[in-house]
Amino acid sequence: MSHTVGEKVYAKWPGSNLWFPAKILEPMEYGYEVEFHDGTVDSVKLRNVKATATFRSTRSRSRSRGRGRSKSPARTTKAKPSPSPTRRSRSTSRSRTANSKKAVTTTKTTTTIVSSSNTGTTPQRHSARIAAIQQEAEEHKKLIYVSTKTTTKESDADVLTHGSVILFLTAVFLPVLVYGLNLMCKGKRCTLRAFPDCPNKLCDYFNLNSALAFFGWYAFQVVLALIPAGRVVDGQPLKGGRRLKYRLNGLFALIVSLVAFGVGVYLKYPVNFVRQNWFQLISTALAFSFVQSVYLYLRARKATPGALAPKATGNVVSDFFLGRELNPCIGSLDLKFFNELRPGLIGWVIINLCLLVEAYQSKGGSLPVYPLAMVTFFQFLYVADSLVFEEAILTTTDITREGFGFMLCFGDLVLVPFTYTLVTRFLFFNPQQWPVGTLVAIGFLALLGFLIFRGSNSQKNQFRRNPYDPALAHLESIPTSSGRRLLVSGWWGLCRHPNYLGDLLMALAWSLPCGFAHGLPYYYPIWMLVQLVHRQYEDDQWCRKKYRAAWDRYCERVKYRLVPYLY
Repeated sequence: MSHTVGEKVYAKWPGSNLWFPAKILEPMEYGYEVEFHDGTVDSVKLRNVKATATFRSTRSRSRSRGRGRSKSPARTTKAKPSPSPTRRSRSTSRSRTANSKKAVTTTKTTTTIVSSSNTGTTPQRHSARIAAIQQEAEEHKKLIYVSTKTTTKESDADVLTHGSVILFLTAVFLPVLVYGLNLMCKGKRCTLRAFPDCPNKLCDYFNLNSALAFFGWYAFQVVLALIPAGRVVDGQPLKGGRRLKYRLNGLFALIVSLVAFGVGVYLKYPVNFVRQNWFQLISTALAFSFVQSVYLYLRARKATPGALAPKATGNVVSDFFLGRELNPCIGSLDLKFFNELRPGLIGWVIINLCLLVEAYQSKGGSLPVYPLAMVTFFQFLYVADSLVFEEAILTTTDITREGFGFMLCFGDLVLVPFTYTLVTRFLFFNPQQWPVGTLVAIGFLALLGFLIFRGSNSQKNQFRRNPYDPALAHLESIPTSSGRRLLVSGWWGLCRHPNYLGDLLMALAWSLPCGFAHGLPYYYPIWMLVQLVHRQYEDDQWCRKKYRAAWDRYCERVKYRLVPYLY
């Protein structure tokens, strides 16, 4: 029987015969990686994992058979008359003496239970060692079930209450952040020193043309996603062993979108529409992400338990923000997978191109746009890489564990296209002139970051697929108790998270052409630094639980977390 990520099961504690409640974290070739009730993460073989219903029914049958045997009548034997003392021989005396001595030594290791039946007595002997193990198991079960029943309900209620407040405040803060950044970095002014002038008319936030443009773009990407181009692959196993099918045509969608943009420029469609309707597009995307989140929450209320995300709690605020359903689909279209890569990421590229073409056309092609062009190219390279390796996202936490709610909707449709373009918008309004050598150095830093990012991810994926690949024979690794190995050379000997390091180098290189007179253009690298340091800390804690002593040995070999010789 196959189990899925997030499913609650019973698993046998490694090295013992004790079974405890656990949760499936990740399927493996020979079993599962599970998290026990006390937070311990370990790898368990297939035969040592049972579904909750199966385990309980088995235990029920076992207990009934045990009670049946205990209630069976004891055997009775006819009592024999004891021999007369006067006729006792010396051999009988010696044998009884020996038996008495043997009985004395035996009672030290056995326990005798005597039945109080009127028909006779039958001694039943049990090993004291087995009895001690059974007693210890019972006490351990009582410790788990009794203590968790009294404390888990209270702690879960507190966590849900505090968590709901934090999630609500976050849902309010994120739109304010997007509007604030774009208002403070508007036109020639890009500073934190003065409070921005907020438009006070409704038409400054909504208009029909912007709504039509946004919904047209979204519908265009939906059509491209449904075109039968590209490979079809299986997703990760869901509850019940079911796997969704995914068509990988993200690169096709990007190429078609670029061709459509080129045709629009050739036909002289106004590329300045995006800049002139910037806040209207933000408001439309925000409203759509909210409406989509409401729809996702309402449909998830009718979803089967097997379709829910592991973090679904039943709390309205939590399920609305984090998502209740794991993979909401309309027909063959997985909404979460689609939103992750298509409208926002490809939209990021199109917005940059609109600014670049407008900057070039504004003065008949005489405006020096080299810094803007360089940033546009490297951000395009980053997005194209994501779509070329589109299959990799199917194993990420966003797809396998996170529900699809307001957090991901907002991030995909609002945060990515309307804040990650802050650098290109700044360079559009504030053209920078740099010596060729400076631009070459910045370009080299961006290229270095991309090479580290792509090289480390490819090396990791190749090692996961086949650790014994001859192409990886030169790499050193450390064995773990779970059967996996940890790389300690190559890119992964440089630091514990070289892919994060590449991400940070690229983010910094994208902001450097803005100079140092303004701080807001460095929003993106600062945002990524905070996110990646937090994620690195969580990853390290997770790996310490998962690999235990092997992780300590790994940390001795690879001492730097994120930046070699610094952190």
